[in-house]
Amino acid sequence: MTDLPISMELTQIQREILTALINLQRREGRAVKGEEIADIIDRNPGTIRNQMQSLKALHLVEGVPGPKGGYKAIAAAYEAINLDADDNVVDVPVIRNGSPVDGATANEITFFTVMRPNQCSGIVQIIGNIRDFDIDDEIEIGPTPVNKTHIKGVVTGRDDTTNRLIFDIKEMAAIPKIPVKNLARPAITIDPEISLLEACSKLHHLKARAALVGKNGNRSGVISLENIVRGMAEGKKDMPVLECMERDYPTVEGDEPLHVAISKLGETGASQVVVTESDVPFGMLDARDLIRCMVRF
Repeated sequence: MTDLPISMELTQIQREILTALINLQRREGRAVKGEEIADIIDRNPGTIRNQMQSLKALHLVEGVPGPKGGYKAIAAAYEAINLDADDNVVDVPVIRNGSPVDGATANEITFFTVMRPNQCSGIVQIIGNIRDFDIDDEIEIGPTPVNKTHIKGVVTGRDDTTNRLIFDIKEMAAIPKIPVKNLARPAITIDPEISLLEACSKLHHLKARAALVGKNGNRSGVISLENIVRGMAEGKKDMPVLECMERDYPTVEGDEPLHVAISKLGETGASQVVVTESDVPFGMLDARDLIRCMVRF
C-alpha cells in the first residue's frame, strides 16, 4: 500500500463517481445502480463498472448483490473526497438561475478576499452534479441548518475534479443563533372591556406596540397599535378592546431559535409574535426587536 493519502490516488472520473454515489446513497438510502451514476455524470455504464472495480480494490466501495443491489460507498470513500460521513446531516439547497438544482446540496463553503472593501468571493463544494453550472450563472445557497445563512452570488469558475464552484458574493444574510426569549419584551395585559382610546393611552405610556388581552389570568387575544389606530380612524374610539383584538395570533416557545419567530411573522403577516413558556404567554417580540438584534452585529 502507498503512504500517500487516498485522495491523491483518485482520478477525476473516480472522484466524480464517488461524489455521485454518495449523493444518491444519502438521498435514496439504498444501494445505487451503476446506470444511475452514469446518468448523473454523463458517462457510459460500462465505464462506471470498470471504474468500480478499481474503487473496490481501493476499499472505497462495496458491491451489494441481488436484484435490488448495486454499489455502496464505505467510510473511507467520504474521507477520500473530504465529505462528512455522518448520516445526521441535512440538505443545504442550491439554486441556479432561480431554479432548485435537483439532488444538489452544499457541503462546504469557504470565503476569501474578505478584506477587500468592494468584493467578497467564495468557494462551495457541491454534492451532486455541477456540470450544468456555467460562468455568470446566478447561484443561491442556503439556508444553512445552524445560522440560516443565505448567500447569493454569480459563478466565476468551476472545478469538476473537486466538485467546487467559485463565485462572487452579491448578498449574504445570517440569523444569530440565539433563543427567542433572549430578545422578548415582557408582555403586558390589558382588560378586554376598556375602550380603544384607553388602550391607546396605556400602550403609549408603557412604550409598547401590542398587548395581550385578558382578565384574571385568562388571555383571549392580542391588541396592537395598528388595530387600535384602525378602529379609531373608523370612529370607534369608545369601542371595547374585546371587539377589535386579534383572537388568532402566532406564538413561539421561548427556547426556540430566532429563525422560528421570523418564520412565524413571515407566514402570518403579523407584526408581533407572542413568546410562551410551556404554552403560557410571558413575552412579545416584534419586527423592531429583530432589526435591533441584526444591527448589533
